[in-house]
Order: sequence, then C-alpha cells, then structure tokens
Amino acid sequence: MTDIFKIIGALGILLISVGIVTKKRKTQDIYYIFGGICLEIYSIHIGDLIFIILQIIFTLTAVYDFIKIQFFQKQ
Repeated sequence: MTDIFKIIGALGILLISVGIVTKKRKTQDIYYIFGGICLEIYSIHIGDLIFIILQIIFTLTAVYDFIKIQFFQKQ
C-alpha cells in the first residue's frame, strides 16, 4: 500500500515544479506555499530536521513574498 505521506510529498514536489514554470509571480507564490506545506508535512513524517527547517524557511519566504506583492506593491 502506498504511504499517504509519500503522495503528499510527491504533490508538494509537483506544485513547486509547476510554480517554477509559471510566469505570474502571485501564482508562483501560491504554488510554492502549498507545495512547501505538503513537503513540510512529509519532512515532519520522515523526521528529517534539516528538511523540516528548510521547508519552514521556504514556505515562510513564499508567504512573505505573496503578502508583499498582494498588499504593498504599487499597482
């Protein structure tokens, strides 16, 4: 039986990959945020402290960038 956490991790990789090829910055950030959350869940499941910290930083950076674009960028 396939481990649900592996599916969540694979979804995270897929979302981040789609975000990389997406040209709209807000859309990129949304893919990065949800992909990062999925990979954070997976990294907690496997118990890899380095990966956990990496995903926290990655996801928070994407959230910061999204907020900055959404609320503070002149339009």
